[in-house]
Amino acid sequence: MNTVQHVPAMLRTALPCDPQRLARLHEQLAATVEDAALLDIAYRIIDSPVGRLLLASTDAGLVRVAYEREDHDRVLDELATRISPRILEYPERLDDAARELDEYFAGVRRTFDLDLDWRLASGFRATVLHHLPEIQYGRTASYAAVARLAGSPKAVRAVGSACASNPLPVVVPCHRVVRADGTIGGYLGGSAAKETLLGLEAAA
Repeated sequence: MNTVQHVPAMLRTALPCDPQRLARLHEQLAATVEDAALLDIAYRIIDSPVGRLLLASTDAGLVRVAYEREDHDRVLDELATRISPRILEYPERLDDAARELDEYFAGVRRTFDLDLDWRLASGFRATVLHHLPEIQYGRTASYAAVARLAGSPKAVRAVGSACASNPLPVVVPCHRVVRADGTIGGYLGGSAAKETLLGLEAAA
């Protein structure tokens, strides 16, 4: 994969017994690409009650939140292809996103106040995703109800597809969309993750 984030991996091959030097070289690389405006996508990985999450951002805002089951390497490949190969693990760029997610998982944050980069969603799917924050914290809505919110009452399956391809899960709350009979339905993070998120919000 022709992306910047693999430079540290190459350095690790050259310096297998000196992790401190490797870390310093990575810091130098991050500073260099930042100073030269060579970095288009920064990413970091955080731990959470629903597993390890990859967070990625551009200058426009948070562009991707990915569950581990989505395969973080594959997600980075997709970002390189669809946005830019100039990617680096640069945690500082994601401090605000990581902090707000920590607050959410601790039950002290109900809405997110982050700039979002929506470029990975388009058409009707983007319309659906923009309406999802209207479902209040601790509440759920059916796929049919979301279709009505999005202005296409018959597009229930399309709502399901939009939720299944949501590039910003948790932050854009597709987990609050359930089946008409109240069962949770599918979720890109897996049913256990969806149940965890809904349970967290119900308990707050």
